[in-house]
Amino acid sequence: MKNEKIINEMVQKLLSGDRRMAARLITLVEDEAEENHEAMKQIYPHTGKAAIVGITGSAGSGKSCLIDHLIRKFRQQGKTIGVVAVDPSSPFSGGAFLGDRIRLQSHSSDDGVYIRSMASRGYLGGLTRSTHDVIRIIEAMGRDIVIVETLGAGQDEIDVIHIAQTCVVVTTPGMGDEIQALKAGLMEIADIIVLNKADLDGANTCIKNLQASLSITSFEEGEWVPQVIPTVAVASKPEDIRGIDELVSGILEHQKYLHISNALERVKFERVEQELGLIFKDELQKIIFKGLKGTGKKKKYIKSILEGKNDPYSVVEEILGSYLITDGERRNG
Repeated sequence: MKNEKIINEMVQKLLSGDRRMAARLITLVEDEAEENHEAMKQIYPHTGKAAIVGITGSAGSGKSCLIDHLIRKFRQQGKTIGVVAVDPSSPFSGGAFLGDRIRLQSHSSDDGVYIRSMASRGYLGGLTRSTHDVIRIIEAMGRDIVIVETLGAGQDEIDVIHIAQTCVVVTTPGMGDEIQALKAGLMEIADIIVLNKADLDGANTCIKNLQASLSITSFEEGEWVPQVIPTVAVASKPEDIRGIDELVSGILEHQKYLHISNALERVKFERVEQELGLIFKDELQKIIFKGLKGTGKKKKYIKSILEGKNDPYSVVEEILGSYLITDGERRNG
């Protein structure tokens, strides 16, 4: 009861926009603290109102620079912003490399901007269960827009579609990068395709290739057709920066489309479905490993696999059989 009261006080401070409390609650989530579940239960009813924009693409495509510009533009419109920068995990500590946070530190003194870097912890696509919870916490702060930048894993980076309402895929000219993205399926999740570094050689060819790929894709009447937007996020002269206003307009247009077409309900449904799957998976794993702890069975199972006497699939079936009640057993019981 005491813990519940303390969590309630923390959540109330979060709802008032307290940045330090947001940081404390996010730490609870990342550390998988005991109080995490109670906190998220109280936070959840206060979420779901923010526009969630996913920014993904290969490493070095300039995602963080684009986000820096987007923050400025959205702040000029009076919108409050949250940023979740999912960094590659350190193989030793499991922590995040804070490169993105350093690049975005110019906004640190702006109370209307909240930036958090977090580790992917080895998940393909970079989106862990804790990523979902962190976004929920930032939503509950009252942020109008939450930008999620996923790590530059390239071809495996499509998980962002499960969490973002508007997916922005960033690519660059040269070395067939746009074709690589097409093969990887990244373009299948794109609501907006950004060709960054559009001042480089080969940019026009890239744009034509991207537009050609869209032209052979069939879209139903009234369905959103992805936009191709060339940008230059870094230049020696400010006047040479271009495409940012068009990108902002594209994001807002897609958000408007989601609301008018009722597609937003489908996106929210898929988001909750993904969250449920991750929670089930993580909680079941905890229960099973807790049950095996101290029994020596885990080590025995691994040795039996290494010696060729067993295989991982049979082991998992045996373990699940010990922990889960089958439909037949439920009916007979």
